[in-house]
Amino acid sequence: MEFTHRLELFPDCTVTILLFNHVKNAAALRKKAMEGSIEGALINPAMIVDPFQILVAANKAVHLHRIGKMKTRTLNAEIIFSLSPNNNISDAFKKFGISDSDTAVLIVLVVDKGKPVNLGDIVSQVEGQPVSLNELPQLTDTDRVKKMYKITPQEEKLGTLLDSIVCRMSTKDVI
Repeated sequence: MEFTHRLELFPDCTVTILLFNHVKNAAALRKKAMEGSIEGALINPAMIVDPFQILVAANKAVHLHRIGKMKTRTLNAEIIFSLSPNNNISDAFKKFGISDSDTAVLIVLVVDKGKPVNLGDIVSQVEGQPVSLNELPQLTDTDRVKKMYKITPQEEKLGTLLDSIVCRMSTKDVI
């Protein structure tokens, strides 16, 4: 069910992505995330078009964490912030974090080689159905994503939606 990928630039780190649907306790999960009592970044899958989008955000967050330049307090918060095309932290949490009424949740874990994480413990806290990441496209709100990232029809003709999103995420600190 989960997808795990080793970060190329940080080979001692892996990123694990878990997708849940029909979630009944999003409010409780959100509260636990704000308290720091649940491992991982809790993300609204409606705003994610591909797992690569998550990997780019996680890679950027780990890099900023390692060099001490994070704009948020935690690595998990930095992952959510890195998904955003702008520099407004609270806006990033509203758009990419989960809300109390969400019925689907993506959990992203960054695991260092030295400290293992109990996936079973995390899965047991979610009152929902673990599903394959292959089901992500059915949960994505493509129109909302295009609006959030300001993707133009001309841009869509030149490349993929994912290409445009990753470009926005990667260049937000430069522009």
